[in-house]
Amino acid sequence: MRKALFATFLLVFLLLNSSFLQNAMAGSSFCDSKCGVRCSKAGVKDRCLKYCGICCKECKCVPSGTYGNKHECPCYRDMKNSKGNPKCP
Repeated sequence: MRKALFATFLLVFLLLNSSFLQNAMAGSSFCDSKCGVRCSKAGVKDRCLKYCGICCKECKCVPSGTYGNKHECPCYRDMKNSKGNPKCP
Protein backbone atom coordinates (compact mmCIF):
# COMPACT_ATOMS: atom_id res chain seq x y z
CA MET A 1 0.00 0.00 0.00
CA ARG A 2 2.81 2.42 0.86
CA LYS A 3 4.60 1.73 -2.43
CA ALA A 4 1.45 2.53 -4.42
CA LEU A 5 0.91 5.73 -2.47
CA PHE A 6 4.54 6.76 -2.94
CA ALA A 7 4.38 5.96 -6.68
CA THR A 8 1.20 8.03 -7.04
CA PHE A 9 2.75 10.94 -5.18
CA LEU A 10 5.90 10.75 -7.29
CA LEU A 11 3.90 10.66 -10.52
CA VAL A 12 1.82 13.69 -9.53
CA PHE A 13 4.96 15.56 -8.47
CA LEU A 14 6.70 14.84 -11.78
CA LEU A 15 3.68 15.91 -13.83
CA LEU A 16 3.32 19.18 -11.94
CA ASN A 17 7.05 19.84 -12.11
CA SER A 18 7.28 19.21 -15.87
CA SER A 19 4.37 21.53 -16.65
CA PHE A 20 5.97 24.23 -14.48
CA LEU A 21 9.28 23.86 -16.33
CA GLN A 22 7.58 24.13 -19.73
CA ASN A 23 5.79 27.29 -18.66
CA ALA A 24 9.01 28.72 -17.28
CA MET A 25 10.87 27.96 -20.51
CA ALA A 26 8.21 29.63 -22.62
CA GLY A 27 7.86 32.45 -20.13
CA SER A 28 8.46 36.09 -20.71
CA SER A 29 12.26 36.09 -20.98
CA PHE A 30 12.33 33.23 -23.51
CA CYS A 31 9.53 34.70 -25.62
CA ASP A 32 10.73 38.28 -25.22
CA SER A 33 14.19 37.46 -26.54
CA LYS A 34 12.96 35.30 -29.43
CA CYS A 35 10.25 37.78 -30.42
CA GLY A 36 12.68 40.67 -30.13
CA VAL A 37 14.78 39.08 -32.85
CA ARG A 38 11.74 38.03 -34.91
CA CYS A 39 10.24 41.54 -34.84
CA SER A 40 13.47 43.56 -35.10
CA LYS A 41 12.70 44.70 -38.66
CA ALA A 42 8.90 44.94 -38.34
CA GLY A 43 7.19 48.12 -39.47
CA VAL A 44 4.74 48.04 -36.55
CA LYS A 45 6.98 46.60 -33.86
CA ASP A 46 4.56 46.73 -30.91
CA ARG A 47 1.89 44.75 -32.81
CA CYS A 48 4.49 42.24 -34.00
CA LEU A 49 5.76 41.74 -30.44
CA LYS A 50 2.21 41.32 -29.11
CA TYR A 51 1.20 38.60 -31.57
CA CYS A 52 4.59 36.91 -31.52
CA GLY A 53 4.36 36.73 -27.72
CA ILE A 54 0.88 35.18 -27.89
CA CYS A 55 2.07 32.59 -30.40
CA CYS A 56 5.26 31.88 -28.47
CA LYS A 57 3.40 31.22 -25.23
CA GLU A 58 1.01 28.84 -26.96
CA CYS A 59 3.53 27.08 -29.21
CA LYS A 60 6.66 27.33 -27.02
CA CYS A 61 8.76 28.20 -30.06
CA VAL A 62 9.48 31.05 -32.49
CA PRO A 63 10.99 30.54 -35.95
CA SER A 64 14.50 31.88 -36.44
CA GLY A 65 15.19 35.05 -38.38
CA THR A 66 13.03 38.07 -39.03
CA TYR A 67 10.83 36.50 -41.73
CA GLY A 68 9.92 33.06 -43.00
CA ASN A 69 11.35 29.82 -41.57
CA LYS A 70 7.90 28.94 -40.20
CA HIS A 71 8.56 25.29 -41.08
CA GLU A 72 10.72 25.22 -37.91
CA CYS A 73 7.61 25.64 -35.75
CA PRO A 74 4.44 24.09 -37.24
CA CYS A 75 2.21 25.28 -34.38
CA TYR A 76 3.39 28.88 -34.93
CA ARG A 77 2.89 28.48 -38.69
CA ASP A 78 -0.62 27.01 -38.41
CA MET A 79 -2.19 29.48 -35.95
CA LYS A 80 -4.89 31.56 -37.67
CA ASN A 81 -6.80 34.69 -36.66
CA SER A 82 -10.60 34.94 -36.82
CA LYS A 83 -10.43 35.82 -40.53
CA GLY A 84 -8.38 32.73 -41.36
CA ASN A 85 -5.15 34.63 -41.98
CA PRO A 86 -1.84 33.74 -40.28
CA LYS A 87 -1.84 35.02 -36.70
CA CYS A 88 1.88 34.81 -35.99
CA PRO A 89 4.43 37.18 -37.56
